[in-house]
Amino acid sequence: MSKLMKSVSGIRGIVGDSLTTELVLSFAKRFGVFSKRRKVVVGRDSRTTGEMLLNSVSAGLMSVGADVIDLGICPTPTILLAVENLNAGGGIAITASHNPQEWNALKLINNSGTFLTPAQSQDFWNIQEDELKDLDWAHIGSSSQYVCAIDDHIKAIMKLPIIAADKIKEKNFKVVIDSTNGAGGLMSPFLLKALGCEVIELYSEPNGMFSRIAEPAAENLGALTNEVKKHSADIGFATDPDVDRLSIVSDDGKALGTEYTLLLSEKYVLSQKKGNIATNLSSSMASDVIAKENEVEIYRSSVGEINVAEAMKEHNCVIGGEGNGGIILPDLHFTRDAPLGMALILSYMATYGKKISELASEIPKYYMHKTKLDIAENIDFKKVSKNIINDFSDKKLDTQDGIKIIDSDFWIHIRKSGTEPIVRIIAESSSEKESKILCEQIIKKYFR
Repeated sequence: MSKLMKSVSGIRGIVGDSLTTELVLSFAKRFGVFSKRRKVVVGRDSRTTGEMLLNSVSAGLMSVGADVIDLGICPTPTILLAVENLNAGGGIAITASHNPQEWNALKLINNSGTFLTPAQSQDFWNIQEDELKDLDWAHIGSSSQYVCAIDDHIKAIMKLPIIAADKIKEKNFKVVIDSTNGAGGLMSPFLLKALGCEVIELYSEPNGMFSRIAEPAAENLGALTNEVKKHSADIGFATDPDVDRLSIVSDDGKALGTEYTLLLSEKYVLSQKKGNIATNLSSSMASDVIAKENEVEIYRSSVGEINVAEAMKEHNCVIGGEGNGGIILPDLHFTRDAPLGMALILSYMATYGKKISELASEIPKYYMHKTKLDIAENIDFKKVSKNIINDFSDKKLDTQDGIKIIDSDFWIHIRKSGTEPIVRIIAESSSEKESKILCEQIIKKYFR
């Protein structure tokens, strides 16, 4: 049996194996109590198991007296925004984000419209079993649908002062959008059309049959790259199934990778509004260069959207996110938002009259190599960590999330994933070869 993953990224597992309808029902009951039995916003991505799990979630919430507001299939950032807009006690996004189709998950949202903080997550798990009893027939919750959440989200993005909507409309950009048959097909094309773009859609049917590997990493975007070239498009965008990660293909047909999404957004936002920025430990050190160029501070957190969001709040950041393609703009909300990222990137292009390939060429050039090992349960990670700390005592070390070894021209981050039963090893340096060698050396010395 596979392992059920519990972390700041939610509760996720393989449906019918580690994640069952009985477990989902119990988690939903617990969340209904956690949210003080107020109304709870629920939405899902397009996974084929989503409707089944939605029924379990709704039953669990209603059984303890919470009212359910069902958004249906929609992007995860739409759900978080709706929690704020509808003054709900919390929300549940039913999605395993970038994980393969057999996975699904519950992402738990607090009444502020962000994912649970570590302290809130602990409170959630500390709820006693005797508080989870079904209420009698006269005190159960109700269920209703709210069909305007995506429209609300589009309008909120369009109203942001930093979004150069009029300039984008003047450009009439040709955009290819790859939604991989996820929830993005119900929002991304409509936002782009509202911005006056000529839109070419790929895999917009939200049927849950993903057209590629769910994560929009550069190596997974062959179809999008071909379509950008075929149509001589100005840009191509790709999202994961729940639309919180954004990846870019440039006008010259190059898949830039998810790191560029954050870096380009940082460059644009800081050109319009000075302030601190934040990202996680596994994101590119090009952000440090961008911060220095703009004479602002950069703060790094543990991996995980809520960790970045909390750092942004603490340090009054104007932009933040993660190198996995997640953009967080506090002027909208403190969550990763791929449609927002599209609007920011197009604003950058329209404001400065440059192609995306030109803007990308201005980003400090570093090379990242990522490796993952399916051995998370078979190692003594504490022992490995201790050995690494001893061996690299002459380097700067950050231990808030696994171990990050930091030198002047490279870094290596070794951590256990919170979304999969794996160990991630990531290195970045000034060359592809060096970054790969750095990862291989860590694997050979500490994991073989």
